[in-house]
Amino acid sequence: QESVMARTLALVACCALLVASALAEDTFRIKFDCDNLNGKEGQTGSFVMEVHPDWAPLGAARMKEMLDSNFFTGVRFFRVINNFMAQFGIHGDPKEAAVWRDKKLVDDPVKESNKRGYVSFATSGRNSRTTQMFINFGSNTNLDGMGFSPFAQVVSGMDVVDQIYKIGEKPKQPLIQSQGNEYLNKEFPELTYIKSARIMADDEEL
Repeated sequence: QESVMARTLALVACCALLVASALAEDTFRIKFDCDNLNGKEGQTGSFVMEVHPDWAPLGAARMKEMLDSNFFTGVRFFRVINNFMAQFGIHGDPKEAAVWRDKKLVDDPVKESNKRGYVSFATSGRNSRTTQMFINFGSNTNLDGMGFSPFAQVVSGMDVVDQIYKIGEKPKQPLIQSQGNEYLNKEFPELTYIKSARIMADDEEL
């Protein structure tokens, strides 16, 4: 019975990968406009993330799904550790965050490495990715063997990414999930946040 279950799960994972590949075959670029760089209101900048479905098809398809839902407007970088990474991806509206929290993804195989500027989804274990992701500040190749599969790379504006406010791990994720931006705005107004995110035209300059 266990072998049947294992084969069934493998088949489901294979089908999910095929569907994701069909949904997101082409590389695409996303422009993120940010505010509160270095924790200062009105200090703005932009960076461009290039998404590679061939690296991690399920992760790339989820990113496209989030963009189509206008997910990123107002989203805060809530866990930012100097020389390590900048994590974001909890919706500012607790009701929306709850919906997305149930949309778990099957793991993508790790094809690329968590080098500087590469982007992976956060996990809490096997097949647990939802919407939280992080940008690597440095070379974090130790994450590769832990199942963190890069799906994108910052190709322009890494100097802007470096200015994301280093809040450390002070914000409490359960409170972000339950209270959203109301909690973050009250307790951590200095957090860098995303003003807008959009897919760029193929011929648009970086």
